[in-house]
Amino acid sequence: MRIFIKNIKKLINVRESTPAALIGEQLGVLPCLEDAYLITEGDEIIDFGEMSELAQQQLSAIEESVDKVLDATGRMVFPSYCDSHTHLVYAGSREMEFSDKLRGLSYQEIARRGGGILNSVELLHNTSEESLLEQTLQRANEIISLGTGAVEIKSGYGLTVEDELKMLRVAKRVAEKTPLTVKTTLLGAHAVPTKYKDNRSGYVDLIVNEMIPAAAAEGLAEYVDIFCEEGFFSVEDAQRIFEQGIKYGMRPKVHANQMSFSGGVQVGVKYDAISVDHLEFTAEPEYDLLARSNTIATLLPGATFFLNMDYPNARAMISKGVKIAIASNYNPGSCPSGDMKYMMALALLKMKMTPEEAINGVTLNGAFAMGLGEKFGSITIGKKANLFITKKIPSYEFLPYSFTSQLIETIILKGEIYG
Repeated sequence: MRIFIKNIKKLINVRESTPAALIGEQLGVLPCLEDAYLITEGDEIIDFGEMSELAQQQLSAIEESVDKVLDATGRMVFPSYCDSHTHLVYAGSREMEFSDKLRGLSYQEIARRGGGILNSVELLHNTSEESLLEQTLQRANEIISLGTGAVEIKSGYGLTVEDELKMLRVAKRVAEKTPLTVKTTLLGAHAVPTKYKDNRSGYVDLIVNEMIPAAAAEGLAEYVDIFCEEGFFSVEDAQRIFEQGIKYGMRPKVHANQMSFSGGVQVGVKYDAISVDHLEFTAEPEYDLLARSNTIATLLPGATFFLNMDYPNARAMISKGVKIAIASNYNPGSCPSGDMKYMMALALLKMKMTPEEAINGVTLNGAFAMGLGEKFGSITIGKKANLFITKKIPSYEFLPYSFTSQLIETIILKGEIYG
């Protein structure tokens, strides 16, 4: 399919090339074109520019050569969001724990009572793969409607070989049944299952000796992750899991420093993790280490909001040259939302990021945080035609400002109009 979008009020995040994730002052620069056009062919962007560059004869020739002409007068075109941290595959819901939080119980206290992740584990175990897929597809189509075009999906609510593989198979099927681009992550080390509550090292043995090889044999995971936190898994556990994951072609990711200075950042950088995520507890040593590394700091303001915690110091990270992405952490326990526009609003209000930094964080840097920066996250010739056209809005700042309004009019994913 060949699509021509004309009279675009503003074309957002226009770049000739994207060799690496944005750092420091780069994150605050958002190149745009006013009164623009864009042409897609197949699943790629093949041309864009200013309308004034097109003579009437050229305009007529283009319109005759394409399958679809879209008039974006008064509207803006954005690259689709790239959500690099989600737990989209899960069964049921955990709204009763929300009430527990309101009564004053902490995340750790709920977990010790058998709630939290272990609650989702039991629900998932008792859910068939087909039912799990059906529930996940509802969430997948929801995030598409909110502007997301590429997403990372973790396992982690199985905690057995069979159930972790079931989750990853569902994630792969989401990619087959929707236009989403999906990256998959094995998160067997999300919590210690009840069976191993007094034998964490035995469960790590299971992950290393059985779970990772089984996931690799079916080609189910590109990344391997761990919840490196007191009461969950240690730095030493991470080292064992990462060394095995790397042998099987899985690059590390880390749930790091969400509730304490856990050492998750340090072990992530040591093993060249593509990202370390959460980071509510970070300071100068972590900033300096990340700034010298290739690892991206992925901030998850939706979870910080939902758990009523202090937010990461994004301004300090940016000033130190840390690469920052923003993701949703869509999950049933600490962020039951995949709305990236709302994540941007939180980044502005709670982490004092600028609109430009937030937009780059949920598009280009989000793409790099899941290994997709060469083909996703910006308006660049040769990149995938993943984009959305807004309704008539006054400025790009209006998206995070009007954070509960549905502002998307048309969605194009892989060069096809969605819906």
